[in-house]
Amino acid sequence: MDETRAEEGDDVVERYARFARDEAPGRSALYAEWADGVASDPALAAILARIPATRRQPPLVFAVTRMLGAPEGAFPAWAAWLVEHGDEVVAEASVRRLQTNEPQRCAALLPALATIDGPIALLEVGASGGLCLYPDRYSYRYRGSDGVLALDPDAGTSAVVLECEITGAPPLRLPEVVWRTGIDLEPLDASDAGDRRFLTSLVWPGESGRAERIAAALDIAAADPPHLIAGDASDPEVLRAAAALAPAGATLVVTTPGVLPHIPRAGRERLLDAVGTLDAVWITIDPPALHDRWRPPVDAASWGGFVLGRDGEALAAVDPLGSFVHWRAWRAGGTDAAG
Repeated sequence: MDETRAEEGDDVVERYARFARDEAPGRSALYAEWADGVASDPALAAILARIPATRRQPPLVFAVTRMLGAPEGAFPAWAAWLVEHGDEVVAEASVRRLQTNEPQRCAALLPALATIDGPIALLEVGASGGLCLYPDRYSYRYRGSDGVLALDPDAGTSAVVLECEITGAPPLRLPEVVWRTGIDLEPLDASDAGDRRFLTSLVWPGESGRAERIAAALDIAAADPPHLIAGDASDPEVLRAAAALAPAGATLVVTTPGVLPHIPRAGRERLLDAVGTLDAVWITIDPPALHDRWRPPVDAASWGGFVLGRDGEALAAVDPLGSFVHWRAWRAGGTDAAG
């Protein structure tokens, strides 16, 4: 038992040192400081080693501590708080998972959605709290060489305004979403205070505006809740059962915006095979080398971002969180470049 605990502590030290060295710099100086401190403190590493290995990622653990009230300051104060609240952190982190729900992704999804005529029945895999199920309820400001294109819902400017840099000439219009459903292993409730605080706590310190944007999107979702299904979408029967709920007369659109890298390869392949059997349009945002479904193949080395795809056709290079869209398609359903 002691040997196992020591190995778990070593794993924490290695994981947090890597995060401090390779992942946090340039994005959050505070998280880099905290991770480096954990890697240098065996007592803290031992506390975090009590969390299951699949749920002790630094961004998740740090978010849980902030959700529970840890001071967002220098490492010594945070470390002292963790020692005092270790049991609480272990218990909460053990039942949470990384479920970042960034509505800004809708700015990258919108050009693909705009290629679809008529009403849309939207089904998202890995929906978390469902914030990417409301592309029709947000406002957009697309900035290109010709200026800014503003898109707003009929009711006026949304409380959520998404800004995005564009190149090329993507189709840009708000979709008509008549049905919205999501599948997630552990869906979050936009109206639940704890889930709301968790989602905003997943924002890294220093990322200006994200927490406020997520909070505003949570208000939109809470006012008109989506149908969220607890289940594993890599099980074809779960996916098919959800798709069967979609209303007649609307185009079923299955979205997988950023979730596929978090599904083990075998499950990911099952999911993509199952999507292919549906009478649906598949829209995704993926790393270019994640799978071999692109037609024609994508040159990952020169693509310049994640791939926004429709039914396996690469439409644009995009930021996975929606800050830019470099459109490469010359028409809906066809592309003029694979690299």
